[in-house]
Amino acid sequence: MAMAVLFVFGVTAILEADLCSDKKFSLLPPVNFTIRVTGLAQVLLSWEPNPDQEQRNANLEYRVKINAPQEDDYETKSTESKCVTILHKGFSASVQAILWNHPSPLESSWVSAELKAPPGSPGTSIVNLTCITNTVPSDDPYFRPYQVSLRCTWLVGEEAPEDTQYFFYYRYGSWTEECQEYSKDPLNRNIACWFPRTFISSKGREQLIVHVNGSSRQATIKPFDQLFALHSIDQVNPPKNITAVIDGTCLSIQWQKPISAFPTHCFEYEVKIYNTRKGYFQTEKMTANALTSITDDVSKYSVQVRAAVSSVCRTLGLWSEWSQPIYVGNDEQKPSTEWLLIVLMATLCFALLIFSLICRICHLWTKLFPPVPAPKSDIKDLFVSTNYEKTGSGETETEVVSYVEEPGFEILEDSVF
Repeated sequence: MAMAVLFVFGVTAILEADLCSDKKFSLLPPVNFTIRVTGLAQVLLSWEPNPDQEQRNANLEYRVKINAPQEDDYETKSTESKCVTILHKGFSASVQAILWNHPSPLESSWVSAELKAPPGSPGTSIVNLTCITNTVPSDDPYFRPYQVSLRCTWLVGEEAPEDTQYFFYYRYGSWTEECQEYSKDPLNRNIACWFPRTFISSKGREQLIVHVNGSSRQATIKPFDQLFALHSIDQVNPPKNITAVIDGTCLSIQWQKPISAFPTHCFEYEVKIYNTRKGYFQTEKMTANALTSITDDVSKYSVQVRAAVSSVCRTLGLWSEWSQPIYVGNDEQKPSTEWLLIVLMATLCFALLIFSLICRICHLWTKLFPPVPAPKSDIKDLFVSTNYEKTGSGETETEVVSYVEEPGFEILEDSVF
């Protein structure tokens, strides 16, 4: 028991001594911290461990803090770090040492370095820079089946002199290229650039860096940098080989994936069906490359399809333009049997009405269908006497029929036939 108590006291004494020594231990900041530009919108931060630091840096790390142009911080075990950022506003950063194998982590003081913003008169740099990439078939499909084109446009700075000329560069990875095909404004200043082929990877995830500087005899033109995520500027091609067929009330649509380095399963689609007779749209979203829809068989339809690379393969970006419309169906009305019967009955009734009016006006009905005399009663026939008179020659005879009725019967006037 006594031995155990002595052991505990010994361990406690050792820990207290260690803690006391740790309280006296201080972590020194790195030295020779520098910032060096190594490419368009790219800097290399480098430093060295403090040579006066005690040899207790087995788990020594560094915390890097970006102060400008945008705040950021991260940790690293290396003594250098690359940073991709815009530089036309200047750049500044700080670094400190961190020791983790300690009851409470130790941190050194910060050391800082700065890059001044490049010279230039305010308002002379370009504004409203926009860029679009597009995938096109390669001239060498075996080596590289697809290539990426790039088009960027901008506006001239409000304070830029009339003799200002701008020059455009892009960097992707380690490759930097200067523009060779410019579009110009009425003062012959470059306001757009076109790269039919670039070294940008159509499936890449690195940022696209764009740099535009300028020159003028009247002022120093301030440069301008901008970073683009490829998915945010990639204009996907529309789907190709679209077909549409109507069979009765079934509309079947099929298409193929756009021209792209991404495989078929990386795309999602929107199909727009427009009923030209009724004037309404139907839009369907899907990942398959076929659609079957129930339609009105007495209509004409316009069919368009567009595509986008889905989040399965990269961050969802821009939709393609709608494909050229294709038309199917027939908007000529095909009357059914019921409508045909209704039309025939209406026509027949109208014809009978017209005929009846004509007959009434011209008394044709009486002429065509004279009234038939009603048969006489047997009582009246008993009192009929017939006299024949001959006048002149025997060729002409007149038959006289006389009706004699008893009182109470109507006396008929003589009728001559």
